[in-house]
Amino acid sequence: MKSFKIMSITIMACATLFTNCKKEAELLPENAMETTTEASAKPNPDGSVSNRSITYTMPDETAPHEGTWLQFPHQYQYGTTYRNRLIDTWVAMTKELRTSEKVHIIAYNTTHKNWIISKLQAANVPLTNVDFRIFQTNDVWVRDNGPIFVEDNGGNLKIEDWGFNGWGNQAPYSKCNVIPTSVANAIGMPKVNLNATMKVEGGAFEVDGNGSFMATRSSILNTNRNPGMTQAQAEAIFETNLGVTNFIWLNGVPGLEITDMHIDGFARFGNPNTIVTMNNADLLYWEVPQADINTLYAAEDADGNAYNFVHLPLTQNNVVTAYGKNLGYKGSYVNFYVANNKVLVPKYNDPKDAVAISILQGLYPGKTVVGIDVRNLYENGGMVHCVTQQQPE
Repeated sequence: MKSFKIMSITIMACATLFTNCKKEAELLPENAMETTTEASAKPNPDGSVSNRSITYTMPDETAPHEGTWLQFPHQYQYGTTYRNRLIDTWVAMTKELRTSEKVHIIAYNTTHKNWIISKLQAANVPLTNVDFRIFQTNDVWVRDNGPIFVEDNGGNLKIEDWGFNGWGNQAPYSKCNVIPTSVANAIGMPKVNLNATMKVEGGAFEVDGNGSFMATRSSILNTNRNPGMTQAQAEAIFETNLGVTNFIWLNGVPGLEITDMHIDGFARFGNPNTIVTMNNADLLYWEVPQADINTLYAAEDADGNAYNFVHLPLTQNNVVTAYGKNLGYKGSYVNFYVANNKVLVPKYNDPKDAVAISILQGLYPGKTVVGIDVRNLYENGGMVHCVTQQQPE
């Protein structure tokens, strides 16, 4: 029996939400303990950090991909109804992605793998460019628990493992925590172990590929992830391990939902020069504080240039699942995913679907923008970006 339910009309989570999640998430005090990384940066008494250095750089999502990783829904955590209501979304993503790049499917076991294959074949999805890895998982949120691919200074790919503690120990997802290690071992790629350095989910931050980083403090500088860590210490770790030097911090809202307001539900880097978000009224509906909206709209890149902004709508109507349940809140299109030749956009059987697809087609004229029905997934707290993870070329 599925134990998570939506708790807020605001769904910027890349995760399912606990029914009885009662948490007191707090932003961290500025007097914090020292945290180091493999290429460590030491905090000074005033909270600043000396000897920063870039050891690894994360390519942005629009850089060429080798493939995309997907954790397919299964019945072993929440039962067959949960699995069956979600599978069509994963089949549709696989169908679109395999024409653009490789699709790396994580199946729970051989039985699950064979079931996935039967579903792909029934939908006339060829298995060309599709491969399988057998790893046990708790759920589908590979953006948050999966591997983060970076390049070292020699251009060699590495997998970073930032650790995953179930969005601040709110979900017992120990199986998902080991996925970066499993992937690194399976594909023979070196792993950078940051598990003891910092806890951060992939949906909690955005990079523009040109040195800029965007996130909410509430989902990173939070006692449930990184107790005692200052912003200066976090920036030093991100500079070393993601190759970013320009930080766009929004406060966010701790405790609003299980992710403590991940950035990728409402603000994304569309490319190194562009932020994709919503208009002021829709951001307020999403419960983004007005001060954060002002900070977002005033953001500058690493060279001090203002970003171009693309505004996507919310759905016109409250989202109704494919099986007829009215969720009572609108849907976001900002949680899209950019592949090599495709852009996958959340679709809700709503009049605004076509509007969002058209806007993104204008932003990505060289790619085919396609809608992916996420209505049943959205009931559980996420959209397309939440359940995909890119592997760069």
